[in-house]
Amino acid sequence: MRKSNVTLRQKALSTGKISLYLDFYPPILNKKTNQYTRREFLKIYLYKKPKNQFQKNENVQNRNNAEMIYIRRQNELSKDQIYSTFEKEQLELQRIGLGSFLKYFKKLADKREGISFQIWNYSIIHFEAFLKGQDICFKDVTITFIEDYKDYLLTAKSLKKNGNTLSRNTALSYHNKVKATLKAAYKEGKLRTDINAGVDSIKEQESQRNFLTIEQAKKLFSTPCSNEIIYKISKFSLLTGNRYSDIAKLEWSEIEHIENDGHYVRFKQKKTEGLQTMPISDEAFETLGERGEPHEKVFHGLKKWDMYRVLPVWLARAGIIKHFTFHCFRHSYATLQLSAGTDIFTVSKMLGHKNVKTTQIYSHIIDKNKRATTARISLK
Repeated sequence: MRKSNVTLRQKALSTGKISLYLDFYPPILNKKTNQYTRREFLKIYLYKKPKNQFQKNENVQNRNNAEMIYIRRQNELSKDQIYSTFEKEQLELQRIGLGSFLKYFKKLADKREGISFQIWNYSIIHFEAFLKGQDICFKDVTITFIEDYKDYLLTAKSLKKNGNTLSRNTALSYHNKVKATLKAAYKEGKLRTDINAGVDSIKEQESQRNFLTIEQAKKLFSTPCSNEIIYKISKFSLLTGNRYSDIAKLEWSEIEHIENDGHYVRFKQKKTEGLQTMPISDEAFETLGERGEPHEKVFHGLKKWDMYRVLPVWLARAGIIKHFTFHCFRHSYATLQLSAGTDIFTVSKMLGHKNVKTTQIYSHIIDKNKRATTARISLK
């Protein structure tokens, strides 16, 4: 640790007085602001041109006071040089503990993109509401504090206009962002204990996942669709399990063919940012149509609004009456694969899940006593 020197300096003011302050080099830590600074203004002033004996006496007294503070600071800095290694470590821990947990939370959120950034941002808004406009230092973050925040989320109102209470799974998502921040802070040494490990997650509520049976899928894709691109991306999603976000940004450079092996899609998942190498069937490849330039979008001209407009009408024409969004094609892929006998670990890899527990949600939908078969999905 480099020794800091302190110098008593003065600065002429426009009022005709002189302000006395201390100058530190290198800068020292201000424990109140948790920031390094070079100056400490003493709020002690001298008359630049004393007009009488009273002002002269006051100048002498004020300068003596400033000298006393200067000597005290000098002694404090000298003491710092004889701190033991342990004492220095404790001082550093105290400094870190005064850092803003909220500011660190926002810093991690800024590294996210797209939908992930929006979810982190909503989580921060609720965290700030829980803090009631205050901040919180790392040293004040405890298991009890995080448990209280969890209780808050379970009764908090949604930020949407309807003002309903947050769904359990939304509360879980926001709570997990705080847990991820706790985990990162502990790893970086900003927290002295692994608080994340001591806090249980909010239990996930199993949500309804609508899907198409193989009979419904065949019926749908034999029914004319008013929009060719919507038809293609729907079929591609059901045959591969790809999300809309990944399909929308898919480029021809990400479609590869390996001789004697078949077709592959190699891309970075938008939601998880994980790299994915996924084999696709010939039937799925045929859905893509004529190959374009490497950096050209596979589904050029795709508009998300068309999907919202076309999909419900198309389903109705096929006689499929159920609440069904585009993401349900991904659910359909998972359930059809499991129904056909594909093991859950393979399905998990194909969906790009980081944890097989995520895939197990689909297995609950499947009739466990259904006869195993080697057949796979085909719409022909």
